[in-house]
Amino acid sequence: MALMICALLGLLVVALVYQYLTWNFGYWRKRKVPGPSPKPLTGNYPNMYTMKRNPFYDIKDVYSKYNKDYDMVGIFLGRSPQLLVLSPELAHRVFVTDFKSFHDNEMGNMVDEKSDFILANNLFTMKGEQWKQRRTDITPGLTMSRVKTVYPVTNEVCGKLNKYIRKQIRNGPQGGINGKDLSLCFTTEMVTDCVLGLSAQSFTDHPTPVMENIKNLFDQSWLFVINIVMYTMFPIIRNFRRLRFIPLSVEKFFVSLMQNAIDAREEQRAAGKQFERVDFLDYILQLAKKHNLNTRQLTATTMTFLIDGFDTSATLLAHALLFLGRDAKIQQRLRDEIKANLNAQGFVDFEKLHDLPFLDACLQETLRHFPPLASSNKLCTQRIVIPNRKGPAVTIEPGTAVIVPHACFMKDEEYFPNPEIFQPDRFMEPNAAKSYRDRGVFMGFGDGPRICIGMRFALTQIKAAMVEVLTNFEVKVNPKTRKDNLFHPFGVVTKLEGNIWLDFEERS
Repeated sequence: MALMICALLGLLVVALVYQYLTWNFGYWRKRKVPGPSPKPLTGNYPNMYTMKRNPFYDIKDVYSKYNKDYDMVGIFLGRSPQLLVLSPELAHRVFVTDFKSFHDNEMGNMVDEKSDFILANNLFTMKGEQWKQRRTDITPGLTMSRVKTVYPVTNEVCGKLNKYIRKQIRNGPQGGINGKDLSLCFTTEMVTDCVLGLSAQSFTDHPTPVMENIKNLFDQSWLFVINIVMYTMFPIIRNFRRLRFIPLSVEKFFVSLMQNAIDAREEQRAAGKQFERVDFLDYILQLAKKHNLNTRQLTATTMTFLIDGFDTSATLLAHALLFLGRDAKIQQRLRDEIKANLNAQGFVDFEKLHDLPFLDACLQETLRHFPPLASSNKLCTQRIVIPNRKGPAVTIEPGTAVIVPHACFMKDEEYFPNPEIFQPDRFMEPNAAKSYRDRGVFMGFGDGPRICIGMRFALTQIKAAMVEVLTNFEVKVNPKTRKDNLFHPFGVVTKLEGNIWLDFEERS
């Protein structure tokens, strides 16, 4: 009898758990929104726990099944409903036309200043008027004129990159040079110097801890993944516990680094030395006086410059070298364009750097293959009704998570024939990138009012590095690098699975 009661209680518990995991699965059906049937625990993300493949591929499976018939479908992350955008026209509406109904990123609901001060004060997570004010404050610090001011520093760092590669060649690494680490060394040195006026010593045998902390910033632990899973299974947790994305140790490091930069600048001024460039730190210090910011607040503001410039730029550079290493003809064509525009000092003048059409096309095509974010998780902020092709119109309520899968559009045969092939000529027509973006099929840096604020600075440093490398070296892909373009299963920024191993040969 006791055994039977235990068995019945066990069945009751199982039934209650199952009911909890699935009771929300009627959310989209009640609203007459089509979509695939979700599974308990994982919803429509079968690799949610195993991380055997990037979540993008789970989204792509849904996209491929429904995009011919619908503009949007309802899916579930665990038991949390999401609206998946399937048409580029609707994607453009979300980012541009109807921006007021989708002006926040979902990540903004997961952090606050108590849980993660740095990320909560980053433009990516800030919401509403707070975001608008911060963007207004920061935008003047990233104008082309200010980027031009630090261009001499950019070329100095390119010279360090050149010497570092030559040293690696002399050491003769049989397995090639790690392209991701090489690119991160470059962007770390670049951003630390241009933004803070400090050297990270990235190309020396004894680098400062900056690079190590950058890696810790973007390489999230399994604990973070577990927290995300708990958020999807128990949304009520968000009401009393928010996420910490940036580890506390990393936050403390960058606050200390910021203070060092401020102290160094003040010491120079106290000694009567005129700092030669009006750089980003100069502008940030002006903001600090204007808004009476302390060092921690100043660091949070500065991290907008740093986060956009470190990992995302390094990833773009590494993948661009990967594609050029795979295709000697495209590499030589780009080298010829660069050589025709070199000045007497061996680099391209700032004005000409952004007027090299094939260089720009190579980077845009790289972004098409590996956008920084495979998808964007937006948040509906104002009720809106949108038609849905073969289905009834959908009323999207405030608080609804809306997923825009950029990579699906950028890898769709309909918009980009032979999408897996690296073809920079797709972007050689005048304003090709803008044309694709206006159609909603290309969002390498996003679109609309929340387009990447650091885009100009990122492209300048990457183009300068490409000029330096291709002028002085032949780039080849080491055989141990994978030959496909498979996304790494986990990570905030989209990357090739495994490392990018490159071989360099000095040009005479």
